[in-house]
Formats: sequence, structure tokens, C-alpha cells
Amino acid sequence: MTKILIIEDEEPIRRVLVKILGEENDQFVISQAEDGKQGTKMIYEDEFDLILCDIKMPKMDGLEVLDKANKKGVTTPFIMLTGHGNIETAVHAMKIGAYDFIPKPPDLNRLLISIRNAIESKHLIKENVRLKKKIAKKYDIIGSAPKIKKVTELIDKVAPTQARILITGPNGTGKELVAHQIHQKSDRYHHPLIEVNCAAIPSELIESELFGHLKGAFTSAVKDRKGKFEAATQGTLFLDEIGDLSLSAQAKVLRALQENKVQRVGSDKDISVDVRILAATNKNLKEEIKAGRFREDLYHRLAVILIEVPPLSDRKVDIPILVEHFISQISKKDGIPIKKIDTAALVLLKQYPWSGNVRELRNVIERLMILGDNPITKKNIVQFAPK
Repeated sequence: MTKILIIEDEEPIRRVLVKILGEENDQFVISQAEDGKQGTKMIYEDEFDLILCDIKMPKMDGLEVLDKANKKGVTTPFIMLTGHGNIETAVHAMKIGAYDFIPKPPDLNRLLISIRNAIESKHLIKENVRLKKKIAKKYDIIGSAPKIKKVTELIDKVAPTQARILITGPNGTGKELVAHQIHQKSDRYHHPLIEVNCAAIPSELIESELFGHLKGAFTSAVKDRKGKFEAATQGTLFLDEIGDLSLSAQAKVLRALQENKVQRVGSDKDISVDVRILAATNKNLKEEIKAGRFREDLYHRLAVILIEVPPLSDRKVDIPILVEHFISQISKKDGIPIKKIDTAALVLLKQYPWSGNVRELRNVIERLMILGDNPITKKNIVQFAPK
């Protein structure tokens, strides 16, 4: 079902548009407003897939309707119609968010093509929003222990800023979840979050990965390549395991942070970048600085805000809710029926040291979902949990 709103003060034109739309698709649900004020009220009260809006109308003109809808966060495409059109009006309409601008009387073929494209655009926007919500849910931080609440409260405070943030904590605690939450709650959310695992890339390739390279810069450089700094422009760059970065790469990252410029490998040309940096490590960087393995000046550039993610041993009160969350998540992902877990089994899970933290707990729950009984018992925990 596709919902379309026609905002037009001339009743004969509304009637013609309704007829055109009905012949185009009998599944269209069409609403009508006789002026801009009534149309704006309807936009606020309902969600439409397309709005056909006249420009010259009493009470409120179409450009004002469009402007108000944009300020309200309405993503429905507007096709603007006018019998008094000129280039300046068309340009202004497109600048403030119109999908298309069509003079009256409209060319039927052009109007129908524009309508089809606009509706498809709306459907793509809806799907994009749905996928973003799905991805956002994947990175939810689960728990209510005091230490994890402190982390989520700090995320809420720092996310809207442009401050660089260093996220610390043992392996498996969920540092990448913190990075994703910060990005999702920032004003850079509509731009990419680019992740780089500094420990997973060979030292001889890390500079090319971060800054890009020119064709011929080294043996395997068969074409020009954009680096992660450039790819993350206007968005966020998450440098995971920053403590494993070589001193040479650290120096270039420091320059990029100081000057907001990078140079591709094999080039002496500066490229401006607008990137927010989040970094994470499981190492004690102050000890790495003393050992000469990490630059102190880079540390201070990265750690404007420090977020420490607690190990699972410091938030065992969260184990029951994490277990429930993982059971539901794994059930949906793998199509496995949801299993219950008895109280004695949960008590035993809370007694384990969990050296691998939340990641290890999730792996154990996945094992229990596949191999354990229903409900999962204390015997299953002894059998399948870490020895």
C-alpha cells in the first residue's frame, strides 16, 4: 500500500491528479488537502510515501510546507507543481529538499516517471532506516551493573561532541560496542564508521591501509587506493588495538591528528580529512610509553576522553540478562529454538572467572544452545563451560 498526499488549492487539478494516480496504480491510497496549512497538519499526523504539492496556495505556500516538513524531520519526497514556475523557484525548491519540480500543466510521462522514482526513493529510505536500526540493535550495550552504567552515561555525554576518545579494557569486554554507540549517538551518524584492527594488518601494510597509496608505490600497488582516513571523512575512524601500531605509523597518525591532513604512500601531496578518531586498546599505554613502544604525544592526542570498559568479573550481576540476550540473539541468527536455563545453571555461570569476558560467555551460550538440554542445566554448564 502506497500512501500519497496531494496538496493543491484548485479542485479540478486535484481531480485530474487523482485520476492519473488511480490509472497508474490501483493500490495507491490518495489523500487530499486544499491548502498548505491543511496539508502541513496532515503531514504531521500521518506518514506518506509521496507528496505532490502546489507552490502558489492561500494560507501557506508549497515552499513553506516543504520547509516545515524538512524541519520536522519528514523524509517523504516532495514533487513540487506550479503554473508560475521559473528557474529561480525551481532551484530554491530543490535546495530546500524537493525531489522534483514540474510545471503545470504537467507533462504526463515526466510526471509518472518522477512519481515512480520518488516512491522507489522513499522505499529505499525506509529500508535504509530499517537496516540502520537493525545494525544499531546489534551493538546495544546490555547490563545495569554500576560500572557498565557509568560507561553508558559517559557515552551519552561525549557522543555529541567531537572529542577524541580512547577506549580501554581487556579482550572480549565489548570495546567495539562502545565505539559504535558513540558513533550512532553523534552528529556524524549519517556518515560511515570505518574500523581498522591495527593488530590484524602487517606492519609493512598498515600505512597504506590508513593513508592509501599511489600506483607503483610498492610492488603490489597496481592502482591508486584511498586510505581509511579518507574513507571516513565526515564520519568516524575507529582504530582498534591502537597499541599494536608501529612507531612509524604512530608518527603519521599523530601528524594526521594535528593537521587534519594525510599523504598517500608514494605521494607528497596533502589531502585534507575531517574525521573523528576513536581508539581502543587492551594494553596499558602508559607502560608502553615507558617501554618506548608508544608515543606519549600521540597518547595525549587520543585520550582526550578515557572510557574504561569493565571486565565481566566486575559486573557478574549482569550475567543473567546477558545470557537471556545471547539466547535470543543466537536463536534468531541460527534458527535454533529458544531454550530456558535453570536457576542452578545461572548460579554456576556467575561463579566462573570469565577470563575471555563477555565474548567468552557468548561462545559458551552458543555451545549450550547447540549441545545443551532444554532447559539448560547445571550438568550442561559443567560439561560445556570453560574448565
